[in-house]
Amino acid sequence: MKHILKAAFSLVALLSAPAARAETIVITGATIHTSLAPEPVTGATLILRDGRIAALGKDVAVPKDARVIDASGRIVTAGLMASETALGTTEVAAAEATVDNAVTREGRIGPAFDIASAVNPDSVLLSHVRADGLTRAFSVPQRSAVSPFAGQGAILRLNDGPDIIDRRQAAMFVRIGGRAAEQAGGSRAAQWQTLRQGFDEAKLFTPPGRAANESLLSLRELRTLLPVLDGKMPLAVGVSRASDIREAIAIAAAYNLRLIIVGAEEAWRVAPELAARNIPVVMDPGLDHLSTYDNIGARPDAAAMLHKAGVTLAFMTSGGRGTWDAGVALREGAGFAVAAGLPWVEALKAMTINPARVWGIDGHYGAIAPGKDADVVIWDGDPLEVTTAPVAVFVRGQEVSLHTRQKQLSERYSPLRTGSPTAACAKDGCK
Repeated sequence: MKHILKAAFSLVALLSAPAARAETIVITGATIHTSLAPEPVTGATLILRDGRIAALGKDVAVPKDARVIDASGRIVTAGLMASETALGTTEVAAAEATVDNAVTREGRIGPAFDIASAVNPDSVLLSHVRADGLTRAFSVPQRSAVSPFAGQGAILRLNDGPDIIDRRQAAMFVRIGGRAAEQAGGSRAAQWQTLRQGFDEAKLFTPPGRAANESLLSLRELRTLLPVLDGKMPLAVGVSRASDIREAIAIAAAYNLRLIIVGAEEAWRVAPELAARNIPVVMDPGLDHLSTYDNIGARPDAAAMLHKAGVTLAFMTSGGRGTWDAGVALREGAGFAVAAGLPWVEALKAMTINPARVWGIDGHYGAIAPGKDADVVIWDGDPLEVTTAPVAVFVRGQEVSLHTRQKQLSERYSPLRTGSPTAACAKDGCK
């Protein structure tokens, strides 16, 4: 009994003790792109302390107890963010048992669908995309039982450990047109009408009231829409066609909503309207080909055209690339946008400070500046080149491993490794 009490007191003391201070990291000699200034800081010293950026400059004193990393000749950026992914909620898209970001028609939940509870911090995909330079990601719902509402997404920070949710219920997602229209009877007109009806019912709803018998949405669903109507939660509308974007703008104006356009392959057609209303666009700059009739107007210079018009851009990846390949696909798409006329620094901003501002986390993430979370990547070349890779990745000041399951498999079966199955085949021939 005495030993049990002693162990219990020791555990209490351990839990109540202050957390150990994270090591201080000093990165020297780098070319640092802050995502705030048009030009990088060259030959700079960057100090990461207690999970945040403590100092940046050419004449910064190096603390005696710091771990120093010589990054001479290297490029340093803020950790990248992908603005629409299935990370944490999908492991293998073709395996339904691993997909947690969608509700079938038979389900009973609509706008209140919140994917945060399904996020898996042990997903092997997280280490894979982190090794490609991603430190933040928006994991989004695909659909709910009430079309066109898809549900509420969660912002992830890709640190080690179980605590990876930066913000729950970060936006209400709606998907219009294409395959999403099938859930509303096959017509996007029905989707828009359902969306308006949902907001009309929410406007008439006064807590702690109750939904009318003929209401489209339940009491819980109506409560979920109140933060959207109050402007506390943005409405992210997934659309491709210019006509749908105009309809989304009209609805946002009618209900005074904070609107974010997602997908937006034809957004270049309505760029002046978007810029005039300060409506940001989340797009895949690498998608410039016809995949459905909705995006028949996609073009490679769309990002450059939107930027020139004054539209704030954040980048995403489409399809399966939003999971296992999100990191390298994001950088590849940004490179395509630069090749098509978007300034290099704007492409970087579309993966760092711009998504932070669009999704409301720029108070602590998105740029290399004192006080921000120390999400930092040291690159071995231009990060917009797909052959480039991170040398080191830090999430809130903690260096994370770049070793992934994919690398383990590569090393195991490499013909250069003595004793590997592939090496045996190379030497004796596979039988």
